[in-house]
Amino acid sequence: MRPKHFLNFENFSRQDLSHIIDRAIEIKSKSETSNVFDKKTLGLIFQKPSTRTRVSFEVAMNKLGGNTIFLSSSELQMSRGEPIADTSKVLSSMVDAVVIRNDSHEELKLFSENSSVPVINGLTDLFHPCQILADLMTFKEKNEGEILNKVCWIGDGNNVCNSYIEAASIFDFEISIFCPKGCEPYQPLLNKAKDFITLASSKNEALEKAQIVTTDVWTSMNNETSAKERRKTFKNFFVEEEDMGLAGDNAIFLHCLPAHRGEEISFTMLEHAQSMVWDQAENRLHAQQSLLEFLLAD
Repeated sequence: MRPKHFLNFENFSRQDLSHIIDRAIEIKSKSETSNVFDKKTLGLIFQKPSTRTRVSFEVAMNKLGGNTIFLSSSELQMSRGEPIADTSKVLSSMVDAVVIRNDSHEELKLFSENSSVPVINGLTDLFHPCQILADLMTFKEKNEGEILNKVCWIGDGNNVCNSYIEAASIFDFEISIFCPKGCEPYQPLLNKAKDFITLASSKNEALEKAQIVTTDVWTSMNNETSAKERRKTFKNFFVEEEDMGLAGDNAIFLHCLPAHRGEEISFTMLEHAQSMVWDQAENRLHAQQSLLEFLLAD
């Protein structure tokens, strides 16, 4: 029997994802810990920097009674040319699940195809599904019983935006994207989920009736060399306090962090009354704990 991987939202139903989110809220409300994963080990392979993803998975596994082993890219024989498939076969014979953060979604898929245990996407160039679980959890916590109808995305059509698009097609909400020309999300996704996407011509259009207003840094981890040029491209694609007044009445502001104040957000946006960013960041822990349960529990 093949393990169930969490590379993006493909092959996950609305019922699956709703269960993970609801269970995360329950875990948080009860401050749950257990020994359900006693003697289980989670492997963490990170080729890119991480704060929230690494810490949340390490603490989540600890709260479930398990252990983690962290491996940077320089510590693996892949850095010396060992094929990804070989590394995957060996590691998955020793650990119970693997979280991977790397540049290439295709390499993540190759690793998963050769793994005998669940593989979790800790962020690639194309998707960041773990982040969206925490975002949707945060919305549900704040707006219990309210149906999510519209998300406003301002800025780069990056991996987080791509995962929002996938979620929109599953949960049946609109994502209105205001981004510079040439910085749109992954084209195959735009084609596949076109009924759920609006490429807004103005910030005001994107904000109108939005229940979540969100953004990300202008320069993602794989674009550092073009940071100066991107600052020019994105100079009008930011969120400030006044924007929340143009969104829905009970809209919340989210940011996956890290944030660059004075670029994609104003200097005080994270402290705005409608900002749920710190709850959103904490919710990575609870969502990760729920996800591990879903993928690993007998």
